[in-house]
Amino acid sequence: MADQLARNRLSRVLPKGMELSHFSVLNHLAQVGEPRSPARLAEVFHLTRGAMTNTLHKLEWAGHIHISPDWDDARRKQVVISPAGRAARDAALAAITPLIADIVETVGSEKVKASLPVLRQLRVRLGQKDES
Repeated sequence: MADQLARNRLSRVLPKGMELSHFSVLNHLAQVGEPRSPARLAEVFHLTRGAMTNTLHKLEWAGHIHISPDWDDARRKQVVISPAGRAARDAALAAITPLIADIVETVGSEKVKASLPVLRQLRVRLGQKDES
């Protein structure tokens, strides 16, 4: 439930037309700073390739990413963030920052800091593939 509430609040402050999934992909590409394949992005975000392809098409249409052939393997594609995508990501960060700051102030920075290791452990555990 907390996840749903957080997503709802974040979605409301994002720039017009940007979805949380778009921001997540742009933020990831900006942080890694190098091309990623659509398959790798799907894996990172625990999505199907089809769902990631849909998100990437929307981002490409908006001019936020460039999709090009992988010159080492023509069967694959590479995705990079464009200058417009970096600007959109920066605008989204600027919109999100006051919301996060308000939550941290309300909850207390020490409580937020204390919760981060637990949340990281949950993310790692939930992200592990089933061994059945």
